[in-house]
Amino acid sequence: MTEAAVYTPVVINITGRDAVHVELGKANGDPNKKKDLSQTDECSFSEAHCFLNYSVCLFLLVFKGMKRLNRIQSIVFETAYNTNENLLICAPTGAGKTNIAMLTVLHEIRQHLQPGGVIKKDEFKIVYVAPMKALAAEMTNYFSKRLEPLGVTVKELTGDMQLSKGEILRTQMLVTTPEKWDVVTRKSVGDVALTQIVRLLILDEVHLLHEDRGPVLESLVARTIRQVESTQSMIRILGLSATLPNYLDVASFLHVNPYIGLFFFDSRFRPVPLGQTFVGIKTNNKVNKTYRNHTKLDQINIMLLGVFLSQVMVFVHARNATVKTAMGLSEIRSRNKQMKGLFPDGFGIHHAGMLRSDRNLMESMFSKGYLKVLVCTATLAWGVNLPAHAVIIKGTQIYDAKRGSVVDLGILDVMQIFGRAGRPQFDKYGEGTIITTHDKLSHYLTLLTQQNPIESQFLDSLADNLNAEVALGTVTNVDEAVKWLSYTYLYVRMRANPLVYGINHKMDPGLELHRRELVMESSRKLDKARMIRFEERTGYLACTDLGRTASHFYIKYNTIEVQSLPTEAQTVRAAADSHAGAPCWQVRDEEMEELEQMLCNYCELHAAGGVENGYGKVNILLQTYIGRGEVDSFSLISDLSYVAQNAARIMRALFEIALRKRWPAMTYRLLTLCKVIDKRLWGFAHPLRQFPNLSHVVLNRLEEKKLSHMLHHVNIGLTVKQCVHQIPAITMEANIQPITRTVLRVRLVITPDFRWNDQVHGSVGEPWWLWVEDPLNDHIYHSEYFLLQKKQPQHVVFTIPIFEPLPSQYYIKAVSDRWLGAEAICIINFQNLILPERHPPHTELLDLQPLPVTALGNPEYESLYKFTHFNPIQTQIFHTLYHTDTNVLLGAPTGSGKTIAAEMAMFRVFNKYPSAKVVYIAPLKALVRERIEDWKIRIEEKLGRKVVELTGDVTPDMRAIAQADLIVTTPEKWDGVSRSWQNRSYVQKVAILIIDEIHLLGEDRGPVLEVIVSRTNFISSHTSKSVRVVGLSTALANARDLADWLGIGQVGLFNFRPSVRPVPLEVHIHGFPGQHYCPRMASMNKPTFQAIRSHSPAKPVLIFVSSRRQTRLTALDLIAYLATEDNPKQWLDSNLKLTLAFGIGMHHAGLHERDRKTVEELFVNCKIQVLIATSTLAWGVNFPAHLVVVKGTEYYDGKSRRYVDYPITDVLQMMGRAGRPQFDDQGKAVILVQDIKKDFYKKFLYEPFPVESSLLAVLSDHLNAEIAAGTISSKQDAMDYITWTYFFRRLVMNPRSAELTKLTLSSCFLLRGGTTSHTKMSHLGGPRSIIFRDDAEEYAELPVRHNEDQLNSQLAQQLPLQVNPHSFDSAHTKTHLLLQAHFSHAPVPCSDYTTDTKTVLDNAIRVCQAMLDVAANEGWLVTAISICNLVQMIVQGRWLDDSAFLTLPHFQQHHLYLFRYSMKHEAVIHSLHLLSENIEKYVLYILSDGHDRWTCLVLQ
Repeated sequence: MTEAAVYTPVVINITGRDAVHVELGKANGDPNKKKDLSQTDECSFSEAHCFLNYSVCLFLLVFKGMKRLNRIQSIVFETAYNTNENLLICAPTGAGKTNIAMLTVLHEIRQHLQPGGVIKKDEFKIVYVAPMKALAAEMTNYFSKRLEPLGVTVKELTGDMQLSKGEILRTQMLVTTPEKWDVVTRKSVGDVALTQIVRLLILDEVHLLHEDRGPVLESLVARTIRQVESTQSMIRILGLSATLPNYLDVASFLHVNPYIGLFFFDSRFRPVPLGQTFVGIKTNNKVNKTYRNHTKLDQINIMLLGVFLSQVMVFVHARNATVKTAMGLSEIRSRNKQMKGLFPDGFGIHHAGMLRSDRNLMESMFSKGYLKVLVCTATLAWGVNLPAHAVIIKGTQIYDAKRGSVVDLGILDVMQIFGRAGRPQFDKYGEGTIITTHDKLSHYLTLLTQQNPIESQFLDSLADNLNAEVALGTVTNVDEAVKWLSYTYLYVRMRANPLVYGINHKMDPGLELHRRELVMESSRKLDKARMIRFEERTGYLACTDLGRTASHFYIKYNTIEVQSLPTEAQTVRAAADSHAGAPCWQVRDEEMEELEQMLCNYCELHAAGGVENGYGKVNILLQTYIGRGEVDSFSLISDLSYVAQNAARIMRALFEIALRKRWPAMTYRLLTLCKVIDKRLWGFAHPLRQFPNLSHVVLNRLEEKKLSHMLHHVNIGLTVKQCVHQIPAITMEANIQPITRTVLRVRLVITPDFRWNDQVHGSVGEPWWLWVEDPLNDHIYHSEYFLLQKKQPQHVVFTIPIFEPLPSQYYIKAVSDRWLGAEAICIINFQNLILPERHPPHTELLDLQPLPVTALGNPEYESLYKFTHFNPIQTQIFHTLYHTDTNVLLGAPTGSGKTIAAEMAMFRVFNKYPSAKVVYIAPLKALVRERIEDWKIRIEEKLGRKVVELTGDVTPDMRAIAQADLIVTTPEKWDGVSRSWQNRSYVQKVAILIIDEIHLLGEDRGPVLEVIVSRTNFISSHTSKSVRVVGLSTALANARDLADWLGIGQVGLFNFRPSVRPVPLEVHIHGFPGQHYCPRMASMNKPTFQAIRSHSPAKPVLIFVSSRRQTRLTALDLIAYLATEDNPKQWLDSNLKLTLAFGIGMHHAGLHERDRKTVEELFVNCKIQVLIATSTLAWGVNFPAHLVVVKGTEYYDGKSRRYVDYPITDVLQMMGRAGRPQFDDQGKAVILVQDIKKDFYKKFLYEPFPVESSLLAVLSDHLNAEIAAGTISSKQDAMDYITWTYFFRRLVMNPRSAELTKLTLSSCFLLRGGTTSHTKMSHLGGPRSIIFRDDAEEYAELPVRHNEDQLNSQLAQQLPLQVNPHSFDSAHTKTHLLLQAHFSHAPVPCSDYTTDTKTVLDNAIRVCQAMLDVAANEGWLVTAISICNLVQMIVQGRWLDDSAFLTLPHFQQHHLYLFRYSMKHEAVIHSLHLLSENIEKYVLYILSDGHDRWTCLVLQ
């Protein structure tokens, strides 16, 4: 026990108007010796001196009006306010524990206090967990008022008070209930970011661990402490409790250091001493209930006379009893003539069934002294801090709804009620009286004088809490579950008092075996309920959709059961039957009549069970709530509220289950019922009833179709018209494309067809559900949730299965998540669908003897290879590539050695056509760079053949290209070069065109590849000199089509199966739920860690993610998981502990070149085991690994401002990095995808993918290029040109693969229509008003990443030209800003913007040159000059009106004052010592070049 004698209180003195002092009593020292924290007489609260000690100012602002802290607060002050220690404060009610909580809140705020007194509010969250909603409301009020001067926002987050994500983001302190915070932290998919920045968790009334709600607190604390250990982040825990006998156990559970953070104060520390009276009424069973009640009233009356003129609170245990007791006491008072005049209206009642306004009124009147006696239920003791001189507990029998019987009042409730006795401001002592039956008297005497230790109730809900952890992903096997149990209070008490839990402690001192038994038993129960998958042999625990839904919606395992229900009435009954909705409620006698009236007046559906049964009562209450019926009884009002809250939750859970079970009719019915409960409107009601601004009179007339009455009133008619237009409606247009005979791709365009109003629809978007249903089989094939944006149509792309014989039709149904009556249907008709041809079988891999490299017949070629024999695929294709000139298409999995196949074809040219050129086209600049680095050494240095790189970054002169033997280039660059093939002799000298990754024909850059090949074939036909084409690809489904286009017969086609790999590949696909991308990615981190541990604990691992941010977040989470392991540096080579602490590298385009090279070298040399990279690495660098993890298959597309899927070719490329031919017998790939896409990837990762053409979308551009080059001069030429394309062949084979449109050539110009325009290129009013066509199509693809609209907004404020403030998420606006930043030399927000600026500038010169050509042709002089000026600005990176000096290297704005026009040469020379050495050289050079140049520069 903590003694108070050696402490003096903390005193807060405010002397005068300005001077502020805080004085602390010194522990264990002279009570008169004070420590001044504020530098007395200098810390002026109203002047700038305040910055000397901002923390003192914070303290004084929050504790304004208080003179001193009490004894308990003074003792705790040092630990609470000046340390980060976890705390447990056990003290009597009314001892000021809330102020201790405030001290810890202030300590946390001080951690985020910046110089200048600015609080970094986005760095922390504080969570205060109160046991009841009433107490949460009171605490919110208290903390809001206290913290308001600091600008700290406090909000309530309970079942009654929901907060949006934006509100949570703007809130620093959340006051919530245990159940609500449990729900928030259970969801790995919604609130990860919120829980990660919690820095202080305050648990009020921790002694509730003994009650039914205790397991929730145990689960919260266990989850928090595990989070602290896994993330290595600081979350301080403060436990506030009444006096406890086993406070050491609770301290151990909260991880409190008992020597520093544990404070226990017994009843002697009460601010007001308490006198306790125990009254036992002795009656036999024959005495009726009415007599016992009168006896209790007489006892209360005697006590009221004893505390004459003092305020009294009488606690009863039923809501009706408050009224009866108050009326009974009033009647007794009326008989007392002397008191009749004093207490005519001195009685009040208070219970949870009253309206909040009525409760507030009663509380206010009692606190002001107008009421002398307040008769209330026990909720007041917990919820409202309303002390009285005396409290009386009338009876200790309380009805427990969950057990369906009467139980004894808990000792914690008794202590809480007694805590309300005694008002510190007015009373010297308080009085507490308990009136009970005589047989219970000794029970309560014992409990209040010799307290029993509080025990854990966690065993009762162990299965549900285990399911929550499995769903969250924190527990994945039995061992982790056993460890998780060690964080609970149950574990602490089982070790301290094993006999209570039936354990033989001696046989199992660490309780390892007992915990394992508990986990196994609970796991079996959950497995039987189909909530988890439990493999007893391995101990593996995996969550199912049902378990995840139960966890998120707080449904118990023993009540969840799934069956399809055909009608609405049965669905409502199922909700009423559920244990959560109707917890064994009894129907009270006085309620029967009112329930009958409600059944007749408000129930639209049959209420099974009627008014006699509990579930019938719940059914009636639910329908009354929906029908907005009036309820009179206090008890029924409260029950109605409880039913409404639970029904909404249960109905949402049922909807999720039906959707996962893929039952379309049931899904639709349940979603409608969810909205019915939310809106409190039946589905058949008029949709306009959802608008609150329409009166009931108007709505009734609308439903009665009496429109003529309304048309005479202009205002009402207008309002109704506006509301009609605001009801969400959409139009859907579906385009279907069969990918194979069993898979159909659907491209859906969803267009809003209503008038958007931010006040009605919100500014974020309208939530909708979309699913594809088969009406014949009653099955959903695809479902997803999307937000309908107000600005533009929504594009949704997904795949669904089709079966032969083809069904007649599928339905695409879209239903609003919020609005009744807002839905749309689009029919997919299969009558005219033509399925693709059945694809021919793959090339069989022959069982040939491996061919030695000596077969090349050239020692120089042989010396290039470190191996002695070619692999089986290379052996089979060797003769065709090396000894013939046949066109070849090689389809083989990644890692099959296709690059060596390309080299074989090159050697053929070097041998047979030494003067000819080889062109190798790679899809990415990174791949070109990789090939150049390799071939510069092997082919140029060793073979003496000239190798040239030709990309956007590197453009050699014409002579170098003419002399080159091997040109390595990108599709776009070769397209630009070969367009003028008639004028370029080196193009005509090309003997072979090797196209790597030719399967990319179907992707965005595919049209360029297609045009190159078409043009090559066209050139061959016109020059009578054939150009050999070698295409390298992954395994293809329609290789025959591609081969026909390339002019390949049976000889040159090699299309091997995907399984034919030098190193076999084992693929695992896991689905993850969740509508939102970022939380879904976060939930994949633990499975990624487990995949590494199980599949590749000691071999290299590649993890592919979608963005640079994800590389960082994934690495941090993996490090956090490693930190909890016994050997956290297990992935690290021992020599690198100082450089890369945990053996995890990151690789993305935002890294400096030096850093990238370092990471690559470390990974290749196995110095680090794990490399987390963006998806571009799959193409760019050949880094094979034993295990590849693809963490998510989506990326953020800035153009469409949404997350879209990777092309399947990208995923295959990533998987192809798994398996190192030199080291591994087997490679492993783990693909983590959104659950709704799992089936699609299952199919296409094992089957070859057909390649389609994507030329149609950009056909006009390429036709235009050929017209400009003179290749096409008539419509017939154009038709002939199209027949050369792959698009033409696929169109014949799969007509539905593209929507045919009428092609017209009449509008083909040198540039696309709209790229240039005279009015938009004019020079308008000054050198900074040049408007560049940043809205050119070339910039539409510039990425606008997630949250970059905010960065664009901040950047725009630093730049001279204004942009449209509503378009910061536009690629064109970003282009405009990057150009301005380039001209202004303004710092960009991040490294991504530097890369993007380079992309913009690469295109800018090209676009400007095109604009200049058009302006010159049209004779627009001013426009042409403006464009020339713009080109100069782009090249120099300066505004036109900037000084010419700034274009010189090393010159900055602050140097210009030295070069004013009035200065002479001599003055300038004297000023040179002020400049840097580099600038001095330039100035001397300019001065030596003559006076004229100097004058010219100064004038500028």
